Amino acid sequence: MRIGKIIGTIVATKKDEKLVGNKLMITQPLTYKLKPHGEPIIAVDTVGAGIGEIVLYTTGTAGRIAARKMDSPIDASIIGIVDDIDLPK
Repeated sequence: MRIGKIIGTIVATKKDEKLVGNKLMITQPLTYKLKPHGEPIIAVDTVGAGIGEIVLYTTGTAGRIAARKMDSPIDASIIGIVDDIDLPK
């Protein structure tokens, strides 16, 4: 699992039929200190996340499992919305 921030949405009226009905979100990967890390990715939203929220996401086969679509072209799925992060000082 990784941490990211939802920075936007993607609307694609023409896409692989296995993606129909899925909400696609632009997710900025973050470090554990919540600083941007790398390029944004597109992830399927499985939990109803919104723009500005900090989320947990997973990639690869785990992303397809989370979306319950093993035969789809999903590389990343949002699997949780972060309520709080508690790091020792």
